[in-house]
Amino acid sequence: MRGIIHRLPFFDLLRHKSIRNFGFLFLIQSSNILVSLLAMPVLIRAIGVAEFGLVNLSFSVILAFNVLVSYGYNLSGPRNIALGEADPEQVSKAFSEVIGSKCLLALIALAGIFVLGLGFGFFSDYWVILAWSTLLLLSEATTTVWFFQGKESLHWASLANVFAKLMYLGLILSLVEDPSQSYLANFFLGGTAFLTNIGLLLYIHFGLKIRFRWPRVGVIWQSWRDNLLLFFSGMTAHLAVNGGVIVLSFFATAQVLGLYGMAERVAMVLRIAPTLITQAAYPRASVLFYSDTAGFYAFIRKVQWASLLLGGGISVLVHVFAPMIIQLVAGRSHSEAVAILKILAFLPFFAGLNIGNMLIILVTDQKKILFHATWGFGLYMLGTSVLLTTFFGSPGLAVALLSTELVVYLLTTFLLWKNQPQILTNHYRALFNRHRSS
Repeated sequence: MRGIIHRLPFFDLLRHKSIRNFGFLFLIQSSNILVSLLAMPVLIRAIGVAEFGLVNLSFSVILAFNVLVSYGYNLSGPRNIALGEADPEQVSKAFSEVIGSKCLLALIALAGIFVLGLGFGFFSDYWVILAWSTLLLLSEATTTVWFFQGKESLHWASLANVFAKLMYLGLILSLVEDPSQSYLANFFLGGTAFLTNIGLLLYIHFGLKIRFRWPRVGVIWQSWRDNLLLFFSGMTAHLAVNGGVIVLSFFATAQVLGLYGMAERVAMVLRIAPTLITQAAYPRASVLFYSDTAGFYAFIRKVQWASLLLGGGISVLVHVFAPMIIQLVAGRSHSEAVAILKILAFLPFFAGLNIGNMLIILVTDQKKILFHATWGFGLYMLGTSVLLTTFFGSPGLAVALLSTELVVYLLTTFLLWKNQPQILTNHYRALFNRHRSS
């Protein structure tokens, strides 16, 4: 009986590294989703919609600085680990380079926030909340998901993430009780993540024998130069996708920020699905591109269709049940938040359109294409968000954000056609053909 069970197709899938990688990434992100959805109504009822808007705005500012801390290593790191897996010394070198570089960047980001806040008076309306939120910079610097992603072994990282999120939820439930304690929300999120990251770093060093050696300044500098285009691309992409609340802060009150923040938080949590699929597929796609060209295109085909089906299903469900979701999150109905969520519900599907293009860009290390694409749609997002927010308020911002995803797909397709026409042609031939492309 046991042998029959293990011969089932389901168990064949589980033995595939990319499927396991996706499964553990799904566990990481689903725990993030679940805790975020559970924590949001707790926070809103404890501190109020207006104060929640300031907490969400502080979180958005920190996320923007975290793009500096990550500096594109979430893209280049897994690839370097995957390609150097057979050489422990090379893995140790790549690991040390990324961790050392990110820690130094976190200190620079921290200094930048305090100079802007204390020296130039930025963030005055929510400075206390923002200052306590800076612990999120250290949690980003010490995260190791990129390392385990490259090794296609995410079980420890996923379990640590679940543990951190449960600690965070417990702290929120027990210690945040009124608006005066709103500064603790992001602090607890960063603190629990940082503590579990330290545990994983110790496991990597002592358990996996991946030795950390502080890289020389010249190595860090060269690493920053190599990742410069990835950083600019990441910053532009982040502002285009996540900068809506910052744009809205120039036009709206804290109450409106809170209503938009509710809908946006739900939508951004759901948008993780296409990103999750890309992250899970990236290491295997990198290996297949250099070892099995036909297998690479067949693999990308499966990934693309799976993402579209998953994203489409999520989008329809959220659009239909938007009133119920807002009721659950806020404890009562908010028509403006429902209208925004109905628009943003389609983010997962539109974002899924570009997964195939992104995997091609990443595995072929086309940093210039990524750079030009992100700046192009970043400028589009900035222009349309300001224009539509001015005339239509927060629903206009939601439309700008959704349309940006379509522009991303069209622009990356054009740039790939211009620079890598044969690879793009092979990809689309395989996408609409069941046979393996050669």
